[in-house]
Amino acid sequence: PLNANRFCEAVMLSKCANPSCSTPFRYLREGRLYRIDVANAGEAHSHGPFLVNGRKGPEKIEHFWLCGACATTLTLSFLKDKGITVVPRAPLRAA
Repeated sequence: PLNANRFCEAVMLSKCANPSCSTPFRYLREGRLYRIDVANAGEAHSHGPFLVNGRKGPEKIEHFWLCGACATTLTLSFLKDKGITVVPRAPLRAA
C-alpha cells in the first residue's frame, strides 16, 4: 500500500534557475544542483536554502539548478515574500 504522506512528485529540471539565463539542463557535471526543502526553508534555516543535508522527513523537496556560468557569480536565497530567488554570491575572501 502507498503511504499518502510519502507521495513524491517528479518534476523535470529544464533550464537554469536564473530567470535571465536560458541555458538548458543537460548534465549534472556542470553547474550546481540544489535540493531544497521549500516547506521548511524559512524556518530551521532562516538564512536561506541549503545544499543537500541529512535532515529526515522533509515536507516538500524541490530541485533547482544553476548552470556553470551562473553558479560562478550567483546562488539561491529564500525570501519569505518571494520564495526561492537568485542572488549574487558573496565574494571569496583572500587567505
